[in-house]
Amino acid sequence: MGTFCSVIKFENLQELKRLCHWGPIIALGVIAICSTMAMIDSVLWYWPLHTTGGSVNFIMLINWTVMILYNYFNAMFVGPGFVPLGWKPEISQDTMYLQYCKVCQAYKAPRSHHCRKCNRCVMKMDHHCPWINNCCGYQNHASFTLFLLLAPLGCIHAAFIFVMTMYTQLYHRMKIILRNKTSIESWIEEKAKDRIQYYQLDEVFVFPYDMGSRWRNFKQVFTWSGVPEGDGLEWPVREGCHQYSLTIEQLKQKADKRVRSVRYKVIEDYSGACCPLNKGIKTFFTSPCTEEPRIQLQKGEFILATRGLRYWLYGDKIIDDSFIEGVSRIRGWFPRKCVEKCPCDAETDQAPEGEKKNR
Repeated sequence: MGTFCSVIKFENLQELKRLCHWGPIIALGVIAICSTMAMIDSVLWYWPLHTTGGSVNFIMLINWTVMILYNYFNAMFVGPGFVPLGWKPEISQDTMYLQYCKVCQAYKAPRSHHCRKCNRCVMKMDHHCPWINNCCGYQNHASFTLFLLLAPLGCIHAAFIFVMTMYTQLYHRMKIILRNKTSIESWIEEKAKDRIQYYQLDEVFVFPYDMGSRWRNFKQVFTWSGVPEGDGLEWPVREGCHQYSLTIEQLKQKADKRVRSVRYKVIEDYSGACCPLNKGIKTFFTSPCTEEPRIQLQKGEFILATRGLRYWLYGDKIIDDSFIEGVSRIRGWFPRKCVEKCPCDAETDQAPEGEKKNR
């Protein structure tokens, strides 16, 4: 409680000008960058928040940041404690054991020293630290030491997140390379299986570029010369497939997407903000973690939704008749509460692709 009160009083705070120094600027910049990147990395790539481990991990990251900043600002603003100007011992005879500071016009108390940077006599002075732009001494010794302890521990946690993220990405990358795929082609293959299962078709999709050997697939990407095999336009395919097996499947999926899309009418304007505050707390906090764009909506417009989350939908804005032919379109995410299904369209009986999985 005493420490908290000292923070509120800012006993030795020389306003906020202590922050205007290269030490605090660099220190706070490093803390901000490491903490922000670790949190973003943890949420987007490594450990999803909807899992127990992900929630605990994220809370720990926030906890490190809060404790590091608390002790840092405590060490900076509470300060070390200065010997009062004009101070002298209660017993006048004790002055014979003390040094006299001409700058402070006072005697130096036991364990105190004059700091040229602070231009004051500091109680139990340890050193003047440029990273907090203040001295380390009597009042802030514990806070400064805790900052030095917590900062490396927080960095170790952040480094663990970065390493695991890179390991996860490397594992996924090598997995698809050994199957001679790209990330997009893996997604196309998954959608092919979903399409066949959805319509209960008597067909099997075979990925055409998997050569059946991990070593042969590996050599298509990594060569001794550093130059990839082939010309990038035509590729060797496995038996029973041809050059256009994958593109034929893509055309089928695009046609299927148009059939399974749902027409919505816009009932509320939407500015296109990434995290709109005026569309509800749940919409704000469940904004899709993706670089895909948001689209502005105006009341009365129409949207063809192709996939969705619980509070968000993704689709194409119907601009004019040329949209039907794929000539003109604007697509992106928008809040679900801004639209309503059009009851007159037969296609509204279908759910947007991916919506069933994301509920």
